[in-house]
Order: sequence, then C-alpha cells, then structure tokens
Amino acid sequence: MSLPLSRQSVDQLGGEASVLARQRRDHAELDRLMRLYESPGPPLSGRQEILRNLFQLTFSHAFAEETVLWPALRRLAADGEELTSRVEAEHQQINDLAVEIRSTDPRDPRHDQLVAAAFALIREDIRDEEDVLLPRLQEALEYDRARLRRLGSAWETVRRTAPTRPHPAVSRRPPGNALAGVPLSALDRLRDLSAPSGSLGRWTAAAVAAAALAACLAGAAALRRRR
Repeated sequence: MSLPLSRQSVDQLGGEASVLARQRRDHAELDRLMRLYESPGPPLSGRQEILRNLFQLTFSHAFAEETVLWPALRRLAADGEELTSRVEAEHQQINDLAVEIRSTDPRDPRHDQLVAAAFALIREDIRDEEDVLLPRLQEALEYDRARLRRLGSAWETVRRTAPTRPHPAVSRRPPGNALAGVPLSALDRLRDLSAPSGSLGRWTAAAVAAAALAACLAGAAALRRRR
C-alpha cells in the first residue's frame, strides 16, 4: 500500500496540482486554524472568526470529497464502500456538532467542549484520509499523475463552489448532496459575506446571491463535463 501522505514528497503525490497535494494543503490549513483557536492569544471575537473560517473550509472541503473523491474510490477499489462509509460518518458527526456549536453562546463552557469534540473528529478524519483513504485512491489510480491532476481539478472546482456551513440533513452522497449543493452554497456564501454584521443592503445582497448561484451552476457544469 502507498505511504501515508505525510511521508510522501509533493512529487510522489503527483505534483502540486494532484488531488493528493491539494488535499494535504487543506489539511495543513485546517490544522493551523485549530492550533490558532486553541492558543491562548486570540480574544473571544478573534476566536469566533477563526472558528468561522475553519468551518467554512471544513464543509467546502468535505463536500468536494463526498461529491468527487469518494465516488471515485468506490468505483475503483473493492474496499471503497467500507472505507468511505467511515469518513462519511465522521463528516456527519462534525456537521451535527457544528450545528450545536452555532447555537451555543461562546461564553458558555459547553461551547469549548463542543469545539474540542469537533476538533478531535476533524483530526481523526484527516488521519483516516491521509493514512488510509487517499493512499488507497493513489494506489487504485496506479500512481497515474495525469489522472491525479484531473481529479484534483474536478475536486477544486467543486470545493470553490460548495456549501460552507453545516447541513446535517443533506445526504453525504451524490446525487442528493449535489442537487442540494447549488442552492445551499448560494445561501451559505451570502450569509458568509454578510456575517457577522449583516450589513449588506437589499440590492447588494441580491447581487451577491445571484453571483454565488451563477458560480455554483458553473461549477456543477464543469464537473459534469469532466465526468
């Protein structure tokens, strides 16, 4: 079996554009944000901003995995169903915890307990992906650099137009997640732009929503073409 991603060079991963290198960069950024949140320095408002940024990356990253990578792994590997079911369950738990976190006052001691539980799951998910699933995908693709780059491009297209907030009721698999993803992404990105002040004007908000929806539709069309 392939080495864990952490023990491979960028060249071994297939180059900077490979889906494996892209995944590892996102994982490194998630780790940086979690450590920054856990550090003693940031004030409460700063910690909440870090948490917003972390969850935006978490959910767009996971949505792209569920839409592009895990279906590919299920097609290519005999054990793909078993492997992807585990991380899909982790993604569901993170979604559920994020909803609880959002509804809990940041000054409530339970808030940081929920955040700690979510961070533990995110770290477990990263380990599972970098040590098991992604090396298995690399192996199933026969270390083909061109295929890894094509998959990386499709994954990046979806990630950039994916929902950025927790949606526990949405399916973790296509076609359910893909069908729900376009309107949810437009809504999420509008809310992200207006948070935390909610100061966007009515016409500005409408224009942002239309632009976000157009971007999501373009991403979905690009993904269909790549398939």
